Amino acid sequence: MSDSEQLAIEISVNQLHEMRQANEEFILLDVREPAEYETARIDGSRLLPMSELQARFGELLPHRDDHVVVQCHHGGRSMQVVQALRQAGFSRVQNLAGGIDQWSLQVDDTVPRY
Repeated sequence: MSDSEQLAIEISVNQLHEMRQANEEFILLDVREPAEYETARIDGSRLLPMSELQARFGELLPHRDDHVVVQCHHGGRSMQVVQALRQAGFSRVQNLAGGIDQWSLQVDDTVPRY
């Protein structure tokens, strides 16, 4: 796939796990709140709460062309962020279907569920 082609809007936790195992380059953006991040997180994720997205949008601009996977608790907030980023010109951004809860169920049961 060329970089100009838009990726599917969602990615499964198993696809993300495969990307991590293959050491693929991507940014895992966690849009939950800090207290949620302290409770449970996927190693290597970067916290940028959805509630702070507008104020901190400039932090993402250098990553406009990077592959970004956005995750939250179940996938609702992250889908909103994915749609906003796509509207802002981020073509390689995807939502983690089922969020960190699905990650805990299917990939890494050491990640606490809440």
